[in-house]
Amino acid sequence: QVQLVESGGGLVQAGGSLRLSCVVSGRTFMNYVMGWFRQAPGKEREFVAASGRSGVNTYYADSVKGRFTISRDNAKNTVYLQMSSLKPEDTAVYFCSVHSSGSYYRDSSYGSWGQGTQVTVSS
Repeated sequence: QVQLVESGGGLVQAGGSLRLSCVVSGRTFMNYVMGWFRQAPGKEREFVAASGRSGVNTYYADSVKGRFTISRDNAKNTVYLQMSSLKPEDTAVYFCSVHSSGSYYRDSSYGSWGQGTQVTVSS
């Protein structure tokens, strides 16, 4: 059974940076596209970024493009989300997920999910 464990969230001031990590077990990690999503209170879960199997191909939501970077270390079964120039509107619970089929930008295309890590950006 696949397990995903996110870490690295916390409280940061606007303009600051955080790096999230997600360790995956129970799957052949390098075979899967990985995604990061987020959900703010009262809002639907939204796509943040995705990484192709090798990490060469990456995909971003317009709202984070140029500020966030997704990367992965297949030897460590880990996907990262480096977040810079954080804004209060980035405040959310961040989830990583294993892509199953379909569009990389839709949460319905992903199967297994982690428990999430809270990111709070103060103004």
